[in-house]
Amino acid sequence: MTTTGTLNQYIQFVERVYRTAQGTILSRLLSLRDEHVLNKNLSASSDIATLVEGNCVSPLDDIIITHLLCVKALFAKNYVEAFNRQSDCVACVVKLLQAQKEVNWGLPLMYTVCLDLRLVAQKADAVSATPQTRGKILENAAESLLACFRVCAADNRASDADTKKLGMLNLVNQLLKVYFRIDKIQLCKPLIRAIDSSPFKDQFPIAQQVTYRYFVGRKSMFDSDYRSADEYLTFAFEKCHKDSVKNKQRILTYLVPVKMLLGLMPARRLLEKYDLMEFWELVSAVKEGNLRGIDQVMKEHNSFFKKAGIYLIVEKLKIIARRNLFRKVCINERQIQTDAAKSHQIDIKKFQAALQMMGEGDVDADETQCIAAHLIYHNIIKGYISYQHQMLVVSKKNAFPPLSSYDITIV
Repeated sequence: MTTTGTLNQYIQFVERVYRTAQGTILSRLLSLRDEHVLNKNLSASSDIATLVEGNCVSPLDDIIITHLLCVKALFAKNYVEAFNRQSDCVACVVKLLQAQKEVNWGLPLMYTVCLDLRLVAQKADAVSATPQTRGKILENAAESLLACFRVCAADNRASDADTKKLGMLNLVNQLLKVYFRIDKIQLCKPLIRAIDSSPFKDQFPIAQQVTYRYFVGRKSMFDSDYRSADEYLTFAFEKCHKDSVKNKQRILTYLVPVKMLLGLMPARRLLEKYDLMEFWELVSAVKEGNLRGIDQVMKEHNSFFKKAGIYLIVEKLKIIARRNLFRKVCINERQIQTDAAKSHQIDIKKFQAALQMMGEGDVDADETQCIAAHLIYHNIIKGYISYQHQMLVVSKKNAFPPLSSYDITIV
């Protein structure tokens, strides 16, 4: 449909596509991002409902009416009204899906109206919400998206090829985007459980799987489940289209600190390729156990880390830096200790001195013991503290296990 033509021509075209079950074309004709929305003939009337009703079949007439009313509100820059009309449009599509008992050709239309709903909701929330009401419109949008999700999840009658369950992941991805935006990540859990238990979880389009694993990986990271986060985000990065540089960069923004927490440092060329050099000085500081250097990097790139929501994750890299620093002290002690039998027994003061040299200038012996105890508790170091002799006694074998070891927990 072009930017010219009468309302009657538009209605006839949409109805013909609807009657012939051409879901993809129908979705374009009812999209807020299609060129037909620029045709003012479609939304100029003061009584769109009267002109549409009776000229096409139900429930298509209600879908067209609510769509054109939304377009009209967008022209007027009334984004709250546009959101309300698009919510009505989604509700009409829900009725359409419920009426289509054993077919799923309406899924592309559902995808389109739900995506448009989220985008309009973001715009409406941005221009109208106060600090007290921010996120409310997006919460309402999530309710509409959930209505579509329930229809898809409950479709047990159709064959595998025609089931609406194939539309679940698209909706879950929309909901994940909303929940992350309004900081309601805890609401993602039942959605993730529904997808992970779905027999179609490996049959969804790869682009949808990439988006899903990106968000689930981020959630795992915030839950301190770094191994799961690594698995999900690595899948997302490797399967993301090679030309989607911005998306790959977005994934790496979370995958890099997760890998670092697991002891895997990124190559400089990778960070250069995806313009993530904010991490490079951090990599050097963590390797060296340079706590002062980490503080400097975090201060210099404070806005980047906070905007990405990874500031606290980067802060946890100090644990790895301390581990690397303690390891250097132990290696040095073995080299200078004349009595090999005592090379695994290191005076706490030596660790205290190393911490002070690397940025923790006011740390005392008691705090040093607490740091060592913390590393031991989480299996980052194997050993024990001899309080009587003020020594850290490390294991003679594998005192510093690989950070990727499943015995290690980083909190």
